[in-house]
Amino acid sequence: MTDRASLRAQGEAMRRRLFGDGDDGAPANMRTLYTEAVYGAIWSRPGLALEDRMICALAAFAAVQRLPRLGRHVGAALDLGLSARSIVEILVQIGIYAGFAASEEAIAAAGTVFTERGIAMPDETARDDSLEALNARGRALMQQLHGERATGGYAAPDNKVTGALYPLAIQYGYGEIWFRPGLDLRQRALVAVAGFTALRLDGQVKKFGQSALNMGLSRTEVIEAVIQTAPLTGFAPALNALGGLSEALA
Repeated sequence: MTDRASLRAQGEAMRRRLFGDGDDGAPANMRTLYTEAVYGAIWSRPGLALEDRMICALAAFAAVQRLPRLGRHVGAALDLGLSARSIVEILVQIGIYAGFAASEEAIAAAGTVFTERGIAMPDETARDDSLEALNARGRALMQQLHGERATGGYAAPDNKVTGALYPLAIQYGYGEIWFRPGLDLRQRALVAVAGFTALRLDGQVKKFGQSALNMGLSRTEVIEAVIQTAPLTGFAPALNALGGLSEALA
């Protein structure tokens, strides 16, 4: 079993890798705790690439609007090699789960970091597909992601109550946002798992965690995507999400 001194040393190395000599935002009286529990025990875990952990972190911070912390991690994400386009796309996708106002605030926070670094905000790509095309593409992705679970629960086509809204989720969530440039489907599955965990939407974590396997993620990577959110948006939500995943991924 790793001892605490080793975790602190490992954590300090990770903190410097992410933030260099810059401020990671940890209060002075919590610096040792952050170094050990956040950077040593979580960020340094095996099973998920560091760039993927950063995707999960940005998704979680954006979902619950931890904007100062999000801004610091945008800088670290750029240093890790994530492009401005990829970062913005993480924040756009969160809008489907937490509301587009959350995306707006998160993108503004990221834009401040881009400006400080002389990086232009990515241009919006023209999207001229018809609603019919979005619907067809969205339904095809739902099937690819969820298989026979694609039309269960609130997605059931004969549900006249959820059917008042769900077609828009198919068109603009699955059919539009998941196909925007900047992230591949595997990365978007990470955004979904981390975002839903942060928002405490355990049913969606269970559904998308299982479906993420169809996007190329391993069982370990799905579990680690949830664990990555624990020190960022709460150990309790992460544990609840893992409880549901333990059934789905058994």
